[in-house]
Amino acid sequence: MNRSIFFLIFISVFVLMGCNETHNAVEVGKDNGKGSNTTNENTLILEHNSLTREYVLFLPSNYNSTTEIPLMFNFHGFGGNASEYMTYADMRSLAESENFILVYPQGSNLGGSPHWNTCPNGGDNKSDADDFGFIAALVNELSTNYSVDEERIYAAGYSNGGMMAYGLANYKSEIFAAVASVSGTMLDCTTTPSHPMPVVHLHGTADDTLPYDGNNYFNGAQTVLNHWTAFNNTDTKATVTSDTSSGMTIEKYVYDHGDSGVAVAHYKYISGGHDWFTASYQGQDTAALIWSFVSHYDINGVR
Repeated sequence: MNRSIFFLIFISVFVLMGCNETHNAVEVGKDNGKGSNTTNENTLILEHNSLTREYVLFLPSNYNSTTEIPLMFNFHGFGGNASEYMTYADMRSLAESENFILVYPQGSNLGGSPHWNTCPNGGDNKSDADDFGFIAALVNELSTNYSVDEERIYAAGYSNGGMMAYGLANYKSEIFAAVASVSGTMLDCTTTPSHPMPVVHLHGTADDTLPYDGNNYFNGAQTVLNHWTAFNNTDTKATVTSDTSSGMTIEKYVYDHGDSGVAVAHYKYISGGHDWFTASYQGQDTAALIWSFVSHYDINGVR
């Protein structure tokens, strides 16, 4: 069975079972004929490639147009709604305290459920929506309207959104300084990024949707890590620490000393499922772990 056929089966099972990647059942939304999801509240709209695309924008209260600040994207999973996703994968308090612009884009409904196409056009995608182009256009829109530090643009995502972060690391590396994936993986449609790419990967060992050790269709966590450590020329042996203070054992692996000072990091949630994790590592939740990692870097490497 090839991967494109598997995706059709995978999507059909999700629809028939009534489940999606936003933890609780939510209304997916109605297609307005242009591929947008119309259930998001307080959204902004960008027309791209004949589709009406939506996104939720959060500006910190001390935003000042005279000062350039970082931009963070956070991508929902398959079947997700950006506004709903924002309520549990919430980085707004961090954006407020750390002073960065935060955006939750909405995947298109082309093909039946909101999703992200994480490869160039081809069989590994769920539709023909140009998601890479949409995000590049959105970066341009935001940079035009707000004071964005264009050397500090980051991408994070959950599940299919984590795949999207890796897709952007590969195919829009001229835009993104660092990426994070939560309960996601990277497909095989890779290319050579334009600069060393800092990566942090968070994954549970009991994930039954995108298995930690991979399967016939998806790469496992270590395969993804091996790809990025090799590309970045980091240490091949990780520094390992662990924490059990939140009731779950979380192991941290850091592959350091890469080109331009970049690192590859991994948080391994022992017995963790397919989640945006609520357990904390040394007092930092998932959002804080992501920001503390990516914020060390700009497009040129370690800051």
